[in-house]
Amino acid sequence: MTTDVTLSESAARRIGAILQNEPEGSRLRVSVEGGGCSGFRYEFGFEQGIAADDVLVKRDGVEVLIDPVSLDFLRGSEIDFVDELIGASFQIRNPNAASSCGCGTSFAM
Repeated sequence: MTTDVTLSESAARRIGAILQNEPEGSRLRVSVEGGGCSGFRYEFGFEQGIAADDVLVKRDGVEVLIDPVSLDFLRGSEIDFVDELIGASFQIRNPNAASSCGCGTSFAM
């Protein structure tokens, strides 16, 4: 399945560094769940298995898993990792979000 979700270079680099401390074959999973202060929230976790309908987003040898339901919310997004004075975090630049909370982990459609 083709996807418009992309990984920034810094996200791929950070995911690769984190995966060095995870069991062999682990991948980052990004999903969208109901909840959060804006209606939907991004979830990040590590998994070793791949579901038959998962979409793989790849960059620089790193693979990120996205389930088909979450993909509908994430289409056109960029997964980035930012390291700023106030902290470091994964951020999703989602063109489908009508608004988002201040922390960047939840959004509204």
